[in-house]
Amino acid sequence: MITAITIVLGSVVWAAEEPPTAPAGVTFYVSKLGDNSDGRSWETAFTTIQSALDAVPDNKGGHRVIVRPDTYMEANLAPAFAGAEGAYNELIGDVDGALGSGSQGRTVIDNSDPGRGFKSYDWYSTVRAYKKGWSNEHTEETFSAIVWDRWAVRNLYATGGDGAWMFDTVDDREPFSVIVEDCVGIGRAFGGGVSSCAKREGEPSIFRRCTFWSLDEWGDTAAAYVRVENEAMPDTPDVIFEDCTLISPQCALKGNNYGFHVYSRVQLTRCKLIALNFSQPHGTPTDGVIQSVQNGKYLHVDIEDSVLMGFKVFGVKVDKDSAGEIGYTTKGDVRAHVQYTQDVPEGIHTQAHWPVDVFGAITMPQGPPRPAEMVLQEREVVKEDLCELSPIEWNGRLCHMESIRPGHGGAREDYYLLLKDAETGEQLAKFGLGYGLACALVHEDTFYAFASRWEDDGSWNDVTMFRSKDLENWDAKVVIQQEDEHLFNSSVSACPDGFVMAYESNDGQWPAFTTKFATSPDLENWTKKPESTFGTNRYTACPCIRYVNGYYYVLYLERRAPLHMFETYITRSADLRNWELSAANPVLAPQGIGEGINASDPDIIEWNGQTWVYFAVGDQLTWMDIRRAPYDGSMQAFLEGWYRTPGIPDHGVVK
Repeated sequence: MITAITIVLGSVVWAAEEPPTAPAGVTFYVSKLGDNSDGRSWETAFTTIQSALDAVPDNKGGHRVIVRPDTYMEANLAPAFAGAEGAYNELIGDVDGALGSGSQGRTVIDNSDPGRGFKSYDWYSTVRAYKKGWSNEHTEETFSAIVWDRWAVRNLYATGGDGAWMFDTVDDREPFSVIVEDCVGIGRAFGGGVSSCAKREGEPSIFRRCTFWSLDEWGDTAAAYVRVENEAMPDTPDVIFEDCTLISPQCALKGNNYGFHVYSRVQLTRCKLIALNFSQPHGTPTDGVIQSVQNGKYLHVDIEDSVLMGFKVFGVKVDKDSAGEIGYTTKGDVRAHVQYTQDVPEGIHTQAHWPVDVFGAITMPQGPPRPAEMVLQEREVVKEDLCELSPIEWNGRLCHMESIRPGHGGAREDYYLLLKDAETGEQLAKFGLGYGLACALVHEDTFYAFASRWEDDGSWNDVTMFRSKDLENWDAKVVIQQEDEHLFNSSVSACPDGFVMAYESNDGQWPAFTTKFATSPDLENWTKKPESTFGTNRYTACPCIRYVNGYYYVLYLERRAPLHMFETYITRSADLRNWELSAANPVLAPQGIGEGINASDPDIIEWNGQTWVYFAVGDQLTWMDIRRAPYDGSMQAFLEGWYRTPGIPDHGVVK
């Protein structure tokens, strides 16, 4: 569909047709759950955005790249081809799952250095652009963002680098158009904008419903930056900002640059512009909420139904006395809240009281929530300074089996298992001296625990079964012997043929850790299932297995490298060999300062009509606490609820 855009310039009405972006070309998918083969489905999705951009086959336009909600630590993105007239390409975050990803939430492109943090370095950003000779360190060949011409970018959150959604065509003074909608852009220098390009008549660059931040006050920084290089001031806008919020410590909108004598025109419709410098008159105030760098005459802004906040409205960096030459028109309700000594230009109304609602808009817009029934929000601390806890029902009481151990080192007597009443804290049993990383199960009035043995060299070994009918007299037996490996966490569940165990191994054939399986008819005699190993291509730790309605479900820990984060995921299988990940993963992710970077060691129990998910939080190094969260329904409903959208086959299994 072609939609008319009406742009009001004072008394002039300019109309243009918005380029259609309906997919007529090839669609590629990006997901961390894909097998990274051809990107043509969610199952075969590329695991990086750049891989999908590289796969764009031609310059005919109409191609789409759809990205599953997640965090992608990538920078300097560049497609293989630009779009075409009347057929923009699209880069879309599937934030609400409507395009088939099965997940909901933010789609984040993080330009940070994965090992060290925010990458505030010139020409290092979301959009690839590079100027050879910019400094002595900039030695690579010049690269222009002109490859992004006629692309539409939607529902993406970009941050961690220098320019977010800033499109710099560098030395290409060619016509350029881009559409950015419903995006967040946070950069050291810029949140969004276009520069170094020429005007394309009837096809301006458009930014809609975006929130843009710049984080620095040094240099040519701005929430939004525009330099379209016209030889004279055009009659229609080069760039349109519509329903956008622009925030920066230096200025909200900046035009032009040092030494450039070119003209740019910008349209602001229903926008909020906030420059965070409200200096005293004798301080170091900003040069304006809206700035023209070289000279005022090189910038014209058409403002409609917008609010500006900051030290003063207009300013110039170089030829400061030319601030009055910034051209502007106003229409509708245009207001400004400025420092008390500053005048407000004619046509803009002074708002003397603080605009609470406008300033409140500096918070980032919230991404679409996950389905409410699957969100585990009501989290409570169960036990501090503990990493593994197994909930279990014993004689009608909800109990907690704690695996007591120091963070590292210690003696054998520092490692043991405690069973406590969950409500009263009464200690019911202490056993398993020298053991830990345990799980529990009750069968036919007998309490079973399965645990690994700690040795003085710091290793964890075998899986040993402990059994008791009275919690006083215990039998013990090694049921899983290690083979050129060490064994760690384990989990046991009843299933149609008896029982199934998932256990964690550092088998050197695969990356640590992998999950192995064994079955038993009686909980005492176990048969390993080497053909059922899961996680042969990545870190998959701390399994918790349950059998429900024809499927083996495993909650387990994913290390989200290069993110320094650990999350609980869910996978399932009908045969212990072919596994499918939930498209709605993760089940648990750390939230807030109190949970650190970790949501691990899951365990689950159905109790009094609710399902309780237990998990460990912390930093994986110095501290861990146990928390739990309720799901208002049965365990079957909880586990099956993660597969409302078809699962994604997991490619990290034994073939």
